[in-house]
Amino acid sequence: MRLRKISLRHFRNVGFAGLEFTGRLQFLAGANGQGKTNLLEAAGFLTALRSFRTSESKLLVGHGQPVAAITYTLDHERQGETHVLIKLRRDGKELWHDSARVTRLAEHLGKFPTVVFSSQDQLLVRGSPAGRRRWLDLTLAAMDAGYLAALQTFSRALAERNALLKRGGANERELAAFEQTLAPAATELIARRTTGLAALSATLREAYEKIAGDAEKAGLTYEPNFGDTSAESLLARLEAGRARDAQFRTTLVGPHRDDFHFSVRGTAAKDFASEGQQRSLVLALRIAQAKWFQEKSGVKPVILADDVLGELDPARRRRFWSAIDPELQVIATGTSMPDGELGAWQIFDVADGTFTGKSTTA
Repeated sequence: MRLRKISLRHFRNVGFAGLEFTGRLQFLAGANGQGKTNLLEAAGFLTALRSFRTSESKLLVGHGQPVAAITYTLDHERQGETHVLIKLRRDGKELWHDSARVTRLAEHLGKFPTVVFSSQDQLLVRGSPAGRRRWLDLTLAAMDAGYLAALQTFSRALAERNALLKRGGANERELAAFEQTLAPAATELIARRTTGLAALSATLREAYEKIAGDAEKAGLTYEPNFGDTSAESLLARLEAGRARDAQFRTTLVGPHRDDFHFSVRGTAAKDFASEGQQRSLVLALRIAQAKWFQEKSGVKPVILADDVLGELDPARRRRFWSAIDPELQVIATGTSMPDGELGAWQIFDVADGTFTGKSTTA
């Protein structure tokens, strides 16, 4: 897939921008805080109608504006030239494919893969479990409508059960009613997380070896919140834990408390990996995500690299580029010009939400 045109209107600090892309490599150059990341955020929003920076879509609408809009023109392996329009309001979204309204997100998922490499990705190694779970949910739901359905069912049932617990005085029958919905959805989530993380871990190991330049073994380890992941076992745990949950006014067991961890040489990367090893791990994770997206969708993803290359030493930077499929489109940002040895970059200067195209550089 190639992104050929993108237009933004009232998206964050961008009043209006229309960019046309030629070739495979695009670079947005400018000082920090000018709107480079906003453009990547808009491009990445195409995949699953989610931002990689915030869970609140209403924050994407420009200050004082009723609606924001993003339009995309794509060269697509399966669909040929395709036009997508997304309208964002503070109370919801609209999605259009080639002038036809799309009302079910499941009809959109898996069609337009993008992968964001962000300078904040190291938090996936050393940050909170909530951040890792959000990344995992966004990644798996973007290509798997079954995962999204299980996640939505589980989240609704969990919210209702927690509302009862916060209100106080919930009876056993009310709690049991939500548990009957929550437990099978939780089991489905855990099964799909197990499969997805196993696939990602295998590719991460290969990508890490290429980027790190040595034979260090890296991997991902999934840690469900409880051992026996059957629906029957979770139902029993929920029932047994009702008194404790009532005391804390929240549900203390379930996949909303899952985690996964990175390892290098069999040790926890969060505690023992160097800065360089942690950077290599998250880059390898994103490469694994791109490969998984392509396998699931049959479509080559667009790579969105947000100010990440400047953090790598020259040798690691070269190995990073060699690990990426050379046929993928790359849209990158930075405060200085990109590495010319990679090929001809189409350059855009960015200042105060305005994008100015320059001549292509080699």
